[in-house]
Amino acid sequence: IDAREAQISKTEDRDYILAQVNRVEGGLGGVTKAVCAALRAWLAREGRAALARLPAAERGTSALIDRLGTLLQDQGELEEAGALFREALQARRETLGDKHPSTLDSLNNLGELLQNQGKLEEAAPLYREALQALRETLGDKHPHTLISILSLSYLIVDQGEEDEAKRLCREAVDGAKTVLGAAHPHTKIFMSNSWGI
Repeated sequence: IDAREAQISKTEDRDYILAQVNRVEGGLGGVTKAVCAALRAWLAREGRAALARLPAAERGTSALIDRLGTLLQDQGELEEAGALFREALQARRETLGDKHPSTLDSLNNLGELLQNQGKLEEAAPLYREALQALRETLGDKHPHTLISILSLSYLIVDQGEEDEAKRLCREAVDGAKTVLGAAHPHTKIFMSNSWGI
C-alpha cells in the first residue's frame, strides 16, 4: 500500500490532503504504516470470525486456518499461530493422512514457526518428516521436495551442523539445475540462498 496512490475524488483537493498528511507524525510513511497495521488487524479479526463460523469437521482442513496462522505469525502472535498450525496438522493427519500435500504444508508451517522461535529440536523432526514424505510421494527432484530440502538445510545450519546443511543445500541446487535449468529464476533463488555452494 502506498498512500501517495490513494484515490482522491477531486483532484484540486490532492495538494491540500497531501499537505495535511505530511503534518501527521511520520508523514506519508506514517500514514501508510498505520493503514497497513489497521488492515492487518482487520484481516485477523475477520479471519478469526470466519474460522469460528466453520463447522468443527472443516476447520482443521480449511485453507483459512493456514492463512490465518501465517498472518498471526507475521504479526507476532506466535502462540495463537502455533495453536492454529497444531490444530491443522492434527486434523489433516486424521482426515487426509500423513502424506497428503495439505498435511505436509502443516508440518512445514509448524516447523517454520518453531524454527523462528528458536525451538530447533522441535522443528527438525517436522521438517524431516515432511521431506521424507515428499521424497516418497513426489520424488527427489520435484520443486516442492527441493524447497523442503533447502528449508531443512537452513534449520540444520542453525543447529551448527554445517556439513550436512551444505550437502542438503547442494542437493537442492543441483536438483533445481537439473529440473529447471541453471538460468531459471527459481534456480537462481536457490543458488542465492545456498551459501555460495
